[in-house]
Amino acid sequence: MENAAYDAESAARARAARRDHAVRAAVERGLLGPGTAVVGLLDVTGIRESAAALRAAFDAVTTPGTPVLHAFAVKATPLVPVLRLLDRAGIGAEVASPGELALARAAGVAPSRTVLDSPAKTEEELREALALGIAVNADNPRELERIDALVRSAPRRSPLGLRVNPQVGGGTIGATSTATPTSKFGVALRDEGAREWVVRAFAERPWLTRLHAHTGSQGIPPALLARGVAETYALAEEINTRIGRPQIDTLDIGGGLPVNFTSEVTAPTYAQYARLLADAVPGLFAGRYGLVTEFGRSLLAKHGTVVARVEYVKSAGGRRIAVTHAGVQVATRTVYAPGAWPLRIAAYDAKGRPRTGPEVVQDVAGPACFAGDLLAEGRSLPPLEPGDYAAALDTGAYYFAHHYAYNSLVRPAVHGFVADGSGGVEFAVVREAQTVREVVAESGGAHASSLTTLSTPGSR
Repeated sequence: MENAAYDAESAARARAARRDHAVRAAVERGLLGPGTAVVGLLDVTGIRESAAALRAAFDAVTTPGTPVLHAFAVKATPLVPVLRLLDRAGIGAEVASPGELALARAAGVAPSRTVLDSPAKTEEELREALALGIAVNADNPRELERIDALVRSAPRRSPLGLRVNPQVGGGTIGATSTATPTSKFGVALRDEGAREWVVRAFAERPWLTRLHAHTGSQGIPPALLARGVAETYALAEEINTRIGRPQIDTLDIGGGLPVNFTSEVTAPTYAQYARLLADAVPGLFAGRYGLVTEFGRSLLAKHGTVVARVEYVKSAGGRRIAVTHAGVQVATRTVYAPGAWPLRIAAYDAKGRPRTGPEVVQDVAGPACFAGDLLAEGRSLPPLEPGDYAAALDTGAYYFAHHYAYNSLVRPAVHGFVADGSGGVEFAVVREAQTVREVVAESGGAHASSLTTLSTPGSR
């Protein structure tokens, strides 16, 4: 245990050092500066290490030869270069919309390594997925009936499953708790008659071979995640026993491992979670079932940083305020729900070097025109000055890839980075910065006269 703690702290120090070098190099190369006031940075080495840690953790507890697919939840960081990087690292894709499927395909993720989950799949989406051979998890009885018709009308290559809600309860964040009594996802197993309906659904459909459940993500303790997996495993065992054949051959246990946003250390780890599952659900890794996981935030969060230039520093009510160019447009959840989604902030000087010195209590504000646009409130940091940089840490998932166009603020560029082997940093464009011209185009610029040319009744 002591060695594991040391390894975690060592990895955290190495990650922080890579980030510091990248911020300084970004300033020196002009990726950050007066003309580029906010940027996203992705630690490619860290992402590869996360992917390797996930695979190793499950390999350590799984019977050799068991089919295992780790599918990245694309919604966490929907960027094509990221998906390709993960694909090359042995991680597939879990998609929940036509757009996410298109991103996965653009990244070159094979259909056999893609899973489609969504509570609102259209008939067209289902038909496309089945034609490609993508695994599909039906969310509800009506969707299963829709799949019935598609299966009858065309040859099927896709593995097909059913999502269930084990209703084991929620965590500290309601919006990310998906196994509550009234969750919108899956077939609610504890509702009257639901469990019997699920057994019949499998008995009547020999082609239905997977069972899927996802208990939630941030705010869900690993023990509750494990309980949701245990309930799903028990249901699979019951179904196979009652219908008299090993029809369910794969369990999709979702993802949801929470991220520690309060320190640099990764906790909990994939190794800890895999061991917890092995103890809580002994038969899960015995080889009778193939496995699918759908981790997202835990793979990317620690390896992303949003860095923003400090434009002004002011004081109000005795409180120092650093006004930066990163706020609600890149950290929507943090701004609107800071108690649930706090972020660590690192201070850098105008040359991109870590700021040192006595800390003072200050707010780190964003550029949007409403009072609550704060990355951090009442935070003790070395005093930020105009021209310095404030970095929002642990933002590799659900932050710079989910732009919120408040005040028509442009989407920042995203760059991946690695050490170049000679003490420097090599950057690669992941996504180019949006231009003001593109903002106008997306806001109907080509149709500026469309409403004024409409005639109202009686105006002719």
